[in-house]
Amino acid sequence: MKIVVLAGGTSTERTISIISGTGICRALRQKGHRAVLVDIFCGLEKVNWEDPFPDQYDVEAASSYMTGFNGQIEQMKKERKSFFGPNVLKLCELADMVFLGLHGANGEDGKVQAAFDLMGIKYTGTGYLSSAMAMDKGITKQMFLFNHVPAPRGISMRKEEMARDVSAIGLSFPVVVKTCCGGSSVGVYIANDQKEYEKALEDAYSYEDEVVVEEYIKGREFSVGVVDGKAYPVIEIQPLEGFYDYRNKYQPGSTIETCPAHLSPELTGKMQHYAEEGARALGMEGYCRLDFMMKENGDMYCLEANTLPGMTPTSLLPQEAQALGMDFADLCEELIRISLKKYQ
Repeated sequence: MKIVVLAGGTSTERTISIISGTGICRALRQKGHRAVLVDIFCGLEKVNWEDPFPDQYDVEAASSYMTGFNGQIEQMKKERKSFFGPNVLKLCELADMVFLGLHGANGEDGKVQAAFDLMGIKYTGTGYLSSAMAMDKGITKQMFLFNHVPAPRGISMRKEEMARDVSAIGLSFPVVVKTCCGGSSVGVYIANDQKEYEKALEDAYSYEDEVVVEEYIKGREFSVGVVDGKAYPVIEIQPLEGFYDYRNKYQPGSTIETCPAHLSPELTGKMQHYAEEGARALGMEGYCRLDFMMKENGDMYCLEANTLPGMTPTSLLPQEAQALGMDFADLCEELIRISLKKYQ
């Protein structure tokens, strides 16, 4: 297949997206596909339109080209009107499929998906509406609770409605404060007292104008991929220090990840059921990954859904696929296969 792997972009997860995209493009090339790696925001100034999907292609050079823009993104955002970089849309229109290796805003929030729907461009992952709902942690929580998927108690609040007294919103310390539409645990804080709570609000609002404040669930952390409506094996995440923040997600050796998780068959089945129900509640197509916390007594809570799960070498979904005997390249092809279903 002729495939554009879209990565990069403008979100706080740009660097991780480039790593994901590089790995995806390399894997698809190994499988014989004519895949090219493209930065959705920076694009390509020069394209050989006679052969835009060549048999011979340097993935590492393309990745380095994208990384070279990292220090210029903020200035480029000020100077540009269009989000799509040079030649991006034309390349995507020529492709058989666009593999979305994007993370965060302007990638997972449905805007790119909606544009591609209007242009008739096929892409991996779920559609624009479910993407938009899952990106907003406040809406996600409402959809989970409405569909009987357990989630932590909490509210979303805009900056002008900020509640400095947690008891006024029905909570008590410790609480979790997180940006409403962030990813990779950027802008997530655990506040144990009033001073930490006010600092967490200040920091979270520096990213965006709406945050979620919810009860802190003490216990074990898990994640479950849902592919084509069916849950993958449960993976347990045990950071050696603190919680599963950005550093623990991406710094090798900082987290112990066990897949399949050491859970009873009953608890495993229950969590997989809630993962499937959570994906269904948000109208997910194709694939996604849902994150859970579980108390010592077995009570479990679904925290959020990731519409474009990380695809780095240490990411969770590839580890879950590995437990099923599926290597990374096979997983990439499987995600394309099930994503094509929505176009049949």
